[in-house]
Amino acid sequence: MNHQDQKLYEQKKTTAEAVAARIRSGWNCYTDISAAIPPAIMEALGKRAAEGKIHGVHWNSMLDLLPTSALTPEAAKGLTPVSWFSGAGMRMAVNEGWGDLVPCYYRDAPSLMRQFSHVDAVLACVSPMDRHGYFSAGCSASYSEAIFQKAKRIYLEVNPQMPRTLSAPQIHISKVTALCEHTAQLPVMPPVEIDPVSKIIGELIAAEVPDGATFQLGVGAVPEAVGLALQDKHDLGIHTELLTDSMIELLECGAVTNECKPLNRGKTVATLAFGSQRMYDYMDDNPSLLMLPVDYVNDPAVIAQHPNFISINAALEVDFYGQVCAESVGTRHISGSGGQADYVRGAVLSPGGKSFIAFTSTAKGDSISRIKPILTPGAIVTTHKNDVDHIVTEYGIAKLRGKTLSQRAKALIAIAHPKFREELTWEAKRQNIMI
Repeated sequence: MNHQDQKLYEQKKTTAEAVAARIRSGWNCYTDISAAIPPAIMEALGKRAAEGKIHGVHWNSMLDLLPTSALTPEAAKGLTPVSWFSGAGMRMAVNEGWGDLVPCYYRDAPSLMRQFSHVDAVLACVSPMDRHGYFSAGCSASYSEAIFQKAKRIYLEVNPQMPRTLSAPQIHISKVTALCEHTAQLPVMPPVEIDPVSKIIGELIAAEVPDGATFQLGVGAVPEAVGLALQDKHDLGIHTELLTDSMIELLECGAVTNECKPLNRGKTVATLAFGSQRMYDYMDDNPSLLMLPVDYVNDPAVIAQHPNFISINAALEVDFYGQVCAESVGTRHISGSGGQADYVRGAVLSPGGKSFIAFTSTAKGDSISRIKPILTPGAIVTTHKNDVDHIVTEYGIAKLRGKTLSQRAKALIAIAHPKFREELTWEAKRQNIMI
């Protein structure tokens, strides 16, 4: 390792508490998504806010996955969380009125931050410094490059558990304001139990995926079931917002080779990763993995260049028009728009491509139909009726794109839970939809 780089490292090394103490009242601070959020620094910053030592600080972030004192009503007296896509803590903050949110597509986050944001400080969890003096953003390519470039100050939490991914944004020690060291397990996805209903949905979708297709999966039981059902396929490719464990299994069993992709041939492409320790170990120093910025990975024009692109995402409910809500329950905030609409659009523009929005037909112990005449009042439309392609439940696949309203209603009722079909049909007729 370069002697000068090591000297700088030692000069800039301090504690998480000392880093937090450098944050001044009124600052606008940013962390990137998921595992990029530095737990020790945020814990210390939350305590300072709760003690009244800072005021008017805004913390912009995405997909918080670990509990932290920075996301409490007490800390909110001095530290306002601003969600660009929520995990559990940000969700609570927004719904209880002590947090704010930025409506946006995930793809637009880097350009919005470059154009409109005043970034006083970036706080980031990174891999250890390499022999050239660089830290890797590891699991989160996302919008890291944009905020690193815009930030007046860069504070790092160096975690040896963070994989060193070769293509993720790199930060040289000379650009770092201060750093601390903290060893902690990265956020780990609990094992997903694939229930019989999810297994049926997974098999329905897998039957629509041709050999040589490139695909994107979301997270949860249904995407995991799709991954399991794809293991008999050949020469699949991965171009995805989120890298998951099911994708690692498809790579290791040989179903994914990435050899048919016209872009980044032979490489798995993602913009963030969230899974098991096994997945993080797979990522470390792996030249076959490209962690790239979200404004490239989620660009519909890039997605569409992959023939037979298959997009699989989830939803909370859909109405007769095909409007998809995936981010709220009525007016209650759940997550954000993320990349769903971009992958729907990219897939349908791809030659032979298909988009699937998949969910179980009911919720709350079969007491509520997820297919509805109208969305729950206040529900946010994540995917527009003009973009939607296929809707999938355990009762089949409804092709909506290019269909009339009457045809859509009939197709959706056919894949609703049987106990709700008569009621849905009656409502469609009452609204003069069924012709």
